[in-house]
Amino acid sequence: MDLLYYALAFVLALGVLIVVHEFGHYWVARRLGVKVLRFSVGFGKPLWTRRFGRDRTELVIGALPLGGYVKMLDEHEGDVPRDQLDRAFNRQPVWKRIPIVAAGPFFNFLFAILAYWAVFGVGMEGLRPVVGKVVEGSIAERGGFREGDLVLAFDGKDVQSWGQRRLYLFRKALDREIVNVEVQDGEGRIQHRLLDLREFPRGQVDAALLERGIGLYGYQPQVLPVVGGIEEGPAARAGMREGDRIVAIGGETVEGWEDVVAIVSRSAGRTLDVAVERDGQRVTLQVTPDAVAQDERTIGRINIRPQVGEIPPEMRVQVRMGALEAFREALANTWAMSTLTVEMLYRMVTLEVSSKNISGPITIAQYAGYSAKIGAVQFILFLAVISISLGVLNLLPIPILDGGHLLYYFIEAVKGSPVSERVMAFGHQIGIVVLVGLMVLAFYNDLTRIFQ
Repeated sequence: MDLLYYALAFVLALGVLIVVHEFGHYWVARRLGVKVLRFSVGFGKPLWTRRFGRDRTELVIGALPLGGYVKMLDEHEGDVPRDQLDRAFNRQPVWKRIPIVAAGPFFNFLFAILAYWAVFGVGMEGLRPVVGKVVEGSIAERGGFREGDLVLAFDGKDVQSWGQRRLYLFRKALDREIVNVEVQDGEGRIQHRLLDLREFPRGQVDAALLERGIGLYGYQPQVLPVVGGIEEGPAARAGMREGDRIVAIGGETVEGWEDVVAIVSRSAGRTLDVAVERDGQRVTLQVTPDAVAQDERTIGRINIRPQVGEIPPEMRVQVRMGALEAFREALANTWAMSTLTVEMLYRMVTLEVSSKNISGPITIAQYAGYSAKIGAVQFILFLAVISISLGVLNLLPIPILDGGHLLYYFIEAVKGSPVSERVMAFGHQIGIVVLVGLMVLAFYNDLTRIFQ
């Protein structure tokens, strides 16, 4: 069921973003007098078609929902009637072709701005920015952080919920700078802490920067030794069910979920007697944890998730901004995310940052499913992030992408004549190789995350 849910959420997310991107090309092309023959969402065999508009443009939904395209009247694509030559894309001056091609990525960024604006304006629920745990020997501990600190601001930038300024910390970690953090300690006094990121390894900048990198964890609700989710694996094969309360493993009493993790992790390949309470009765199951490689060591895993306790009302906050402030924040977030994506890609090429940060469709589908389950607000935020990534990716100067075409048109504008067909064909081949390489790397990272 989870797999189907993730797949549907992924298709919905991708469909929305494809429509946004391709509508950008379509809308600007129409405004500049170019005839659009087809607007396709997806590739392959058409599942549904419809014609619309004065030009009878063909709207198509393809069988493979991994992209889309807008087909314009073009002499390179086929014969063009003499009376319509002025509406052919290839006959347009370069100053028209550039905005038509750039419109797709631009609409991705515009969608992200509007999505952020809506979320910040309507409001979203989050956790109070209270420090729940400081890792011993970490950057956070050296900076003076204490459990119970209420984070108020990073370098003067207000913090209203946990993780709100994550992008800001990403930037500071990449730039290797010191962050001044204003907090209210457990006794109500205003204090200043420091996050010294000057020697932080850029290769460790990833989504877990705040927790695993800096050593600062937010408030965590109680995690009970109760099975809240179960996937195919050792526990499912042994007959474990959602709702089972684990009371003992291998003769050791279990008090909390951390006991479950500790015992299972050190028992790879060893059959364990797992005692659970189910419907008021005690049931003993025999479970053999799979041996899984993680961080150059082997641990046991049985593929279950815990049931998380309720978050108390006092730890919840509603982050809502006025229309103008929300718009400014939306612009800032979109710009920060865009520049950060570009920098991360550059640092991957220069080997300063791990290429494991590149995610493929499997990981994106999982995040789509997770965010959709949490609620509409989180799903919209997820769409905004992916839309920015698509916009940046399409602007890369790689032939066959929008950015590659823009590069050709800028060269044409400078030299006064189009790039030769031979050069464009060669660039097309290079572009395919680069994209295939990125796709293989993304799939490899996805599979590594699943099976590690």
